Amino acid sequence: MYWHINCLFEIKLKKTYCMKAKLLSLAVVALVSTSAFSQSFKIGFKGGANINKLSGQSFKENFSFGYQLGGFVEVGISKKFAIQPEVLFTQINSDTSNNFSSVYQFKKIDKVQLKYLSIPLLLNYKPIKILALQAGPQFGILLNKNNTLLQNGKEAFKSGDFSMLGGVQLTVAKFMAYARYTVGLNNINDIDSKEKWKNQSIQLGVGFIL
Repeated sequence: MYWHINCLFEIKLKKTYCMKAKLLSLAVVALVSTSAFSQSFKIGFKGGANINKLSGQSFKENFSFGYQLGGFVEVGISKKFAIQPEVLFTQINSDTSNNFSSVYQFKKIDKVQLKYLSIPLLLNYKPIKILALQAGPQFGILLNKNNTLLQNGKEAFKSGDFSMLGGVQLTVAKFMAYARYTVGLNNINDIDSKEKWKNQSIQLGVGFIL
């Protein structure tokens, strides 16, 4: 029995890593293909704060602070438009409500911490040179989770998250600053269907163009 469960776990783990590898490969191929036909090409790094919350009765409604850190590429496709793919390591913190333990029969758990590899793919519209209005999808791959959130061998959070985001970005010389709002579209509750959990976050940060 133990051997059978262990094999199932290994198969699921291999599938998860395979999905991560495919997503990263697709992102690289898309970036190389787009850059070949670009009018301009910029690369840089960025970092900042995630002000986030998990929606659902099991979590408190207040926002908590996390972080984001990574790199980006801006590929110009016309005078006003550009595509900006990014790869970010993000941390999401959330506080559970009193309902969490009663609904899922867990011992008292106050805080949840999730770390994602986030891949936004943004379309930039530049009404003026220093300002870009941004919108696009974001794909999130869960790198780790709070290992105490387990029930009957099930993972509490799904390994993937899909969001839409919108915001603004200011660029002066080689420095940039941005503000975005991200809304999760899929349910990341992997325990049952009692309630839906979705990510929401406000992203504030700065970056530098190399």
